[in-house]
Amino acid sequence: MFQILKHRDFIWLLFFCCQVVTAQDKPSSKDSTRVYQEIEEYSNKNKLTKFVHKLLFKPTRAKKRAQKTQKKRYLIQKSFDEYEGKIIRNINIETLDPFGYSIDDENRKPETGAERFGNSLHAKTKKLTIRNILLIKKNAPLDSLVAKESERLIRRQRYTRSVIIKPVPIPNSTDSVDISVRVLDSWSLVPKGSISSSKVRLGFADRNFFGLGHQLQMDYTELFADKHNAYNVIYTIPSVRNTYINTTFLYNKDLGDNTVKSVKIERVFFSPFTRFAGGVLFENRFLKDSLPDLNNNFSTQNFNSKVQSYWFGHAFTIFKGKSEDYRTSNFVTTLGFTNVSFSESPTKIYDPTNFISSEKLYLASLGINTRKYAEDKYLFSYGIIEDVPLGKVYSITGGFQDKNNQWRNYFSGRFAYSDYYRFGYLGLDFEWGSFFNNGKTEETVFRIDGNYFTNLLSLGNWKIRQFIKPKLVLGNNRAPTIEDRVNFSDEIGFSGINSPLIHGTNKLAMAFQTQTYAPGNWYGFHFNPFFNMTFGLLGNETDSFFNDKLYSKFSLGLLINNNYFTFESFQISFSYYPSIPFEATNAFKTASFRNTDIALPDFQIGQPTIVPYN
Repeated sequence: MFQILKHRDFIWLLFFCCQVVTAQDKPSSKDSTRVYQEIEEYSNKNKLTKFVHKLLFKPTRAKKRAQKTQKKRYLIQKSFDEYEGKIIRNINIETLDPFGYSIDDENRKPETGAERFGNSLHAKTKKLTIRNILLIKKNAPLDSLVAKESERLIRRQRYTRSVIIKPVPIPNSTDSVDISVRVLDSWSLVPKGSISSSKVRLGFADRNFFGLGHQLQMDYTELFADKHNAYNVIYTIPSVRNTYINTTFLYNKDLGDNTVKSVKIERVFFSPFTRFAGGVLFENRFLKDSLPDLNNNFSTQNFNSKVQSYWFGHAFTIFKGKSEDYRTSNFVTTLGFTNVSFSESPTKIYDPTNFISSEKLYLASLGINTRKYAEDKYLFSYGIIEDVPLGKVYSITGGFQDKNNQWRNYFSGRFAYSDYYRFGYLGLDFEWGSFFNNGKTEETVFRIDGNYFTNLLSLGNWKIRQFIKPKLVLGNNRAPTIEDRVNFSDEIGFSGINSPLIHGTNKLAMAFQTQTYAPGNWYGFHFNPFFNMTFGLLGNETDSFFNDKLYSKFSLGLLINNNYFTFESFQISFSYYPSIPFEATNAFKTASFRNTDIALPDFQIGQPTIVPYN
């Protein structure tokens, strides 16, 4: 896959990256500038190295800043300057029950009997659980960026609502400081249940099992007619002894007797300061699915597979310096191996090319990323700090696939970025990937995922944001099977259009959501009205790029959340579909689901994978 590079250029690129990684630990600013200037001058002699230099380094020559749009960043800075570099003597952790306490006002206590009763039933987060998340250490110099990152990592836990980390001066000490960590819990135990004329469903989810940060989810469903049942159990153990190694056990059996059993042990690049990551996955899966033959006659087929997956990665610092831009930029390399073995798969009539078959996949990725976070409010929660990712990713992935007694090369590339601008937040993610077989591309995919939301607008006591989420997926030389086609069944915005016959090789989807945030609450529940419009197009290689059939949906609903509880916000909506093929026209449907429509981008370079085609 490297034939596109000249040998001389590739050798220089490899040498250049090694020099960046193995640079001196404490270069002076003058020496660093001189070295960078020499690299820049050398790079200008060669197109490839000039391009790489532009990715890695800012120009050393002073330039006037263009009078362009000033980017507004919602960074809520903490004042650590006075204590930067001082030795941390003690880390004092205080965890608070969810009701009646305030993260800012230390004098506020529960006042009502309901608040005290609710707190008495709550398993408060243990101090050891919080300590296992912290990146700052006792007897180490205080690093404000690491302290800020620790605060973000605590805040992203489902069982915490708010957190404040601040330095506490020590009287008569000039070289030491104490650290205060104050955490406000969310109620972690959420019961589930529903009943209809045909079945009953019971369950619960505990996001903070006994205050340990463990997650336990159990669900049971039973049909009244034949007593047939379904189970779902998930148990997750996070960050044992501050390692950030997460272990997840899963067992699922649905009403169709489809089963999934898996064990996953993984440490991801959870922070830009993470140096090592990796994981293993063991999974057994059995399911029945209906597939069509060449005449579109459907038949139920069995899928029985075992998966073993392993990966490892290392992140190298690129720049020497104390600025946030330098310290959050990394050169990342990862290796991965996945073995999928099918003991049962569809017959030739329903899978003529053996698309569903055993395979071994060997992949490696390398790339450069910058990861930062801005603190904002009124996005997916109500009035509490939410962390919005900012950054860039340049990465490539290459490797081999052993499938159906054939070896195929694979190559993909990714570029992604996001930032705040005067007109709002914009994030775009571009990916391209393809297998290569005897010089020809196979199962090629190009996709663009976007995220945009406006700055927060005020209308009296109400607040408003506009969200836009575009998605483009283009396939070329895809396998001739319904299993290798894109559709709308995986798009939550099109949850009402799920016929397997509505598919194609190309897909364009666009969702617009006007989200309001209403003043007031009812026992902590916020009911925020929204209006959503979703449009989609499908196309095939054999006819037009996109056909003239426009799929659309218009919805009015409520986004419901409660900051006291750990469950995700969810939507209740009333939707109008002008047309649902094979079903109805001018259809109205109600729906309720968790709010995952507008997921923000992720700038991790993790386990090397095939570019998703969905």
